[in-house]
Amino acid sequence: MQQNGSSGSSGSDGCSRERHQALSCSPLPAATTRVRRFMQERRTLPLPRVMVVFSAAGDTEKPGDAMSTSDSAEDDFRKPASPTPSLTLSKPLRSELSTQEQEFPEVISLNVGGTYFTTRLSTLRRYEDTMLAAMFSGRHYIPRDAEGRFFIDRDGAYFGDILNFLREGELPHRERVRAVHREAQYYSIGPLLDSLEDTQPLTGEKVRQAFLDLLPYYKDNLERIVEIAKLRAMQKKARFAKLKICVYKEEMPITPYERPLFNSLRFERSDSEAKLFEHHCEVDVSFGPWEAVADVYDLLHCIVSDLAERGITAEQQCIGVCDKHLINHYYCKRPIYEFKITWW
Repeated sequence: MQQNGSSGSSGSDGCSRERHQALSCSPLPAATTRVRRFMQERRTLPLPRVMVVFSAAGDTEKPGDAMSTSDSAEDDFRKPASPTPSLTLSKPLRSELSTQEQEFPEVISLNVGGTYFTTRLSTLRRYEDTMLAAMFSGRHYIPRDAEGRFFIDRDGAYFGDILNFLREGELPHRERVRAVHREAQYYSIGPLLDSLEDTQPLTGEKVRQAFLDLLPYYKDNLERIVEIAKLRAMQKKARFAKLKICVYKEEMPITPYERPLFNSLRFERSDSEAKLFEHHCEVDVSFGPWEAVADVYDLLHCIVSDLAERGITAEQQCIGVCDKHLINHYYCKRPIYEFKITWW
């Protein structure tokens, strides 16, 4: 019994020793050898390269593509970056046509403000430095109407006179000269402008304007006449209004008819003497003085005709002279006219 127990105890002690040896045996030497071998092999391998790729917002990137091998990284680095697609808006038709010269037929159909004309292309191109020649040179875009006619956004009432001059140099009648002159200015037809300015009434207008240039305040006074007459008519609720206007040619304290009676009157006075004759007549508007052959009645005609051009009916009559005493026996004697402005 004792032997069995001793042998059992010895057996258990042997197993415990073996278990203790197994636990005390450490795998560090083998692991250390594998680590050293791995590090040696790692030194011989090239280090991986990391390349960051920026993609568009719509591109999706797989998780496995974040890191690549050295070969794929070098290939990606060598490939040129693809251009980013850009959204290009299509250009309008007018810009495309402007880059190419437009071809025209020999016979041109026109729609000028709703009035139809037909002419030859050579007629429109007769003078190079004109708007029509530039429009139909092929370098500009010209819109068409529903029937295919070339459209010009201009009143066609006087375009026929323009074509008649381009065809055979024909000038319009006198009552149409001013309106055709405005159209010739718009289309920049120099030869037509020169021809019209040498005919009546434009020639007379040049002469008249040369006289009015002596009165730089003429237009301002004309506006003042209209404003005063309108204000008075509105205040009195009347159909017409009356104004007093002084029109004098010379800065003289007497009228030309009384000049021989004052032989002592000197026409050239010093500044101190001139101040003695300076005054303002009690009128609404004054015109004068001026140095020209045209007299008071010529200026009155200009005032009435210019008001008529604006659709204002004006009548005038002399109602006397300014009898204000100036100095000694000198009086003003400037003529005063009453203007009647009728509104309706």
